[in-house]
Amino acid sequence: MAPEFLLQFKDFISQPWPWYVAGPMIALIMFVLLFFGKEFGMSANLRVMCAADGAGDMADFFKFDWQSQGWNLLVALGAVFGGYLAATYFSGPEGNVAHISSATIESLKNMGFNFENGEVPLVPEFYAWDYLFTWKGLLIIVGGGFLVGFGARYAGGCTSGHAISGISALQLASVYAVIGFFAGGLFMTYVLFPLIFNA
Repeated sequence: MAPEFLLQFKDFISQPWPWYVAGPMIALIMFVLLFFGKEFGMSANLRVMCAADGAGDMADFFKFDWQSQGWNLLVALGAVFGGYLAATYFSGPEGNVAHISSATIESLKNMGFNFENGEVPLVPEFYAWDYLFTWKGLLIIVGGGFLVGFGARYAGGCTSGHAISGISALQLASVYAVIGFFAGGLFMTYVLFPLIFNA
């Protein structure tokens, strides 16, 4: 049986962390990265992986010293393993529950999603290969994936890169990008999403 202090530590770290704890921790991490001349961003890892695999032979965009960005690959790897450890060993008393507002749940149910609080929306079509060859499947899976990749490249970074790293470095372009992210998200949520799933 685990010692008492380990159980207490598990209970402490499993609870939801308030903004006044998580916020300063993010700020501290950003200060350390900026101090060492690093810029944080998840989408940059795609460029690093392509360059490491020899994509520089086909496009100048991938011709750079990718080994100098190895630390960012470790950040992405840490996010994957950290998420797994948190979900497997440090879930709170309610388990792995996604806390979603009742208004969002009701909205999803009105569009045909069999959704219960704390669970992934049960829409079998999303997880079937046949769905990929429907117009909705192509639009959501293929089109959405293309737009995410194109948008991250065109904007010169993803949401984490601009909203956390770019704004921390006082980059005006990142402010514009974040405004675009939010505007696009609102447009998708209130205009395109209902059109697609109510059709």
